[in-house]
Amino acid sequence: MFHRILIALIRIIANTFFRRIDVVGIENVPADGPVIFAGNHPNALMDGFLLIAKCGRWPLHFMVSAKLWEYRLLAPALNATGAVPVYRREDHDGEIDNQSAFEKLYEVIESGKCMGIFPEGISHAESQLVKLKTGTARIALSVTARGKASVKIIPCGLNYINRHRFRSQVLIEFGAPIVIDDQWVQDYRQDEQGTVRKLTEHLSEALSSVTLNAPDWRTLRFIQTGRRLYKPASADLSPGEYVELNRRFVDGYLRAIDDPEMQAFRDDVENYQARLDMLGLKDYQLRKEVTLGWAFRKVFFRSLNMLALLPLAIPGALLHLPVGWIAATVGEKFSYEMDDIATLKVFSTILLLPLLYLVIAIVVGINFGFWWAIVAVMALLFSSIASVRLIEAEVGLLVSLLSVLRLTRLGSEIDDLRATRAILVSKIRALTDRLADPELQRLFTDKDFSQPENEQSD
Repeated sequence: MFHRILIALIRIIANTFFRRIDVVGIENVPADGPVIFAGNHPNALMDGFLLIAKCGRWPLHFMVSAKLWEYRLLAPALNATGAVPVYRREDHDGEIDNQSAFEKLYEVIESGKCMGIFPEGISHAESQLVKLKTGTARIALSVTARGKASVKIIPCGLNYINRHRFRSQVLIEFGAPIVIDDQWVQDYRQDEQGTVRKLTEHLSEALSSVTLNAPDWRTLRFIQTGRRLYKPASADLSPGEYVELNRRFVDGYLRAIDDPEMQAFRDDVENYQARLDMLGLKDYQLRKEVTLGWAFRKVFFRSLNMLALLPLAIPGALLHLPVGWIAATVGEKFSYEMDDIATLKVFSTILLLPLLYLVIAIVVGINFGFWWAIVAVMALLFSSIASVRLIEAEVGLLVSLLSVLRLTRLGSEIDDLRATRAILVSKIRALTDRLADPELQRLFTDKDFSQPENEQSD
């Protein structure tokens, strides 16, 4: 029962934090049988939450650092999710013994259940996959060689659009299964180390095909700016289409990296982006000429939206405030290391929210009856949703106010940047027509490019 409640809360957290979650390749996930979900690891705890919420199989067990069991409040939640404690050499002095952990992993997989593993080993903020550790391949090969189960590895690409921004978007892409068949097992028995390395390399290639990878952050930023300039403002892309367009631009840039016209264009784009950064502007703000009257009207209507949401959001905000304060305090006061803080905050919230709702239901039920208790809990959930919408409205109002200020102060600079942008748009579309793979299906039509530019955030 506790496990089901925990999974439901994780799904609520994932769907609350992200405005849109797209899933591609879910048909690659087997309906039954042992599976290892092997994902990239760019966003710490949220990576695991998204896999639990969207992989289509549960329970999903994860390998988790054993040091997290040192937190008394955290241990029950970890046990409820079926997490398997693993000792890391960097966390413990001297030799470590993970034999019991591997036995638990074998037990989970041989019973037909699923494991979630992040082969990169640690969460990171690199612009591409880091070198995979061999543990995932070793587990898959060794458990299949025992003869009690045939394992499939599912590569999982977690592609975030503004990963740390509240109410952003994410694409989860499940790749084709890597089946550990008789040939893999035979090779493993003949050359254990070599086969583990070979499978790890195969997994790395599979993960690269479902994630966005650029040589460095500077190149990735250039690619993203170029994609914004190229994309018609009238085209509404899904997270999957955003990632696919970025991939095509990365591949095209790397193929034409020595092209003089490409290098000159990159210099122009980076200068343009630097000017935007200096003035605190975003590219989408230059797509359409905005008058002061239009900006003030937008501020006015967004203010009305906030006022309408405020009375609905206040009860939920006030009731959830103690939960947020306690979770923040637990994270700051009781974490042994900096990278545990976010984990403790999230798990504290997961544990405290059901307790809050239960207390409210009991108090209302005792005083007014069972059905009023149900009404109170539903009203609290509705108010919580209104709180989220209010935060979005506040952000929108702040953006509108900043736009008004910049319009009144940066008139000539904005006109010059808008002219520069128009030149860059023409250049990148010409470059794309010249360098794009003719066999690839185009994401946009000539009609898309002929539409007038409209203001649209990215």
